[in-house]
Amino acid sequence: MIRCLIVDDEPLSLEVLEDYLGRLPMTKIVQACPDAFTAMQVLQDEAVDLMFLDINMPGLSGLSLLRSLTQPPLVVFTTAYPEYAVEGFELDVLDYLVKPFSFERFLKAVNKAQRQLGQSSETQEVLLVKADKKLYRVPFSDIRYLESLGDYVKVHTPDKVLVTKERLKNIESKLPEGDFVRIHKSYICPLAAINYLEGNRLRVGENYLPIGQTYKEGVLARLGKG
Repeated sequence: MIRCLIVDDEPLSLEVLEDYLGRLPMTKIVQACPDAFTAMQVLQDEAVDLMFLDINMPGLSGLSLLRSLTQPPLVVFTTAYPEYAVEGFELDVLDYLVKPFSFERFLKAVNKAQRQLGQSSETQEVLLVKADKKLYRVPFSDIRYLESLGDYVKVHTPDKVLVTKERLKNIESKLPEGDFVRIHKSYICPLAAINYLEGNRLRVGENYLPIGQTYKEGVLARLGKG
C-alpha cells in the first residue's frame, strides 16, 4: 500500500487527486492538505511514501517545503507551470505533472512510484547531471568513469563528456554502491567498465586510470583479487 499525501491550495485540484487516488487499490490517502504548513505537520506525525505537491502556494511554496525536508518522501510535482520542471528534477522529484493532467498520465506517475518503492534508493536507474545549462538523465550503465576537477566533476560516457559543478563525494552518494568503486581521490568507475588491472592503474575502455594507494586494497577486493 502506497501512503499518499496531497498538498494543493486549489480545492478543485484536491478533488481531482482524491478522485484519481480513490480509483487505485494500491494507494491510501493519508491527508489532503490545503497548504504547505499543514503538510509539514502531517509529515512529522505520519508515515508518507508519496507526496503530490503543488508548487505555487501562498505562504510557503512547494519548492520551499521540499527543500526544508531532510528525509522527504517520493515527490510528484503537480503544477500549471511547466517552467519549474528543471528545478524539480534538480530536487530529485519522481515526476512532474502539468495541470490539467489525465488519469492515464497520473497513473504512470503512481506506477513509477510503485516500482521505486519496491527497490532501494541505491538501485535507481539514472544520474541527474546539470551541465551546459541543461539537466541530463545519464543511465548508470552509460557511465565509463567520473573524474574530479576540484568543485567540478567530468562525467565520461561513450558519446560525450559532461562537466557539472558538483563535488565527487556528492555524486558518489547517488551511485549504486555495488556497481561503482572509488579507485582514487579523483576517480570513480563502474566495475563493469574495468578491462584489467596493470600495476597501479586500471584500463577502462581506451583510458588508463590511476589507483590511489589508500584505495588499492579496496579496489583489489572488489575485483575479486584481494
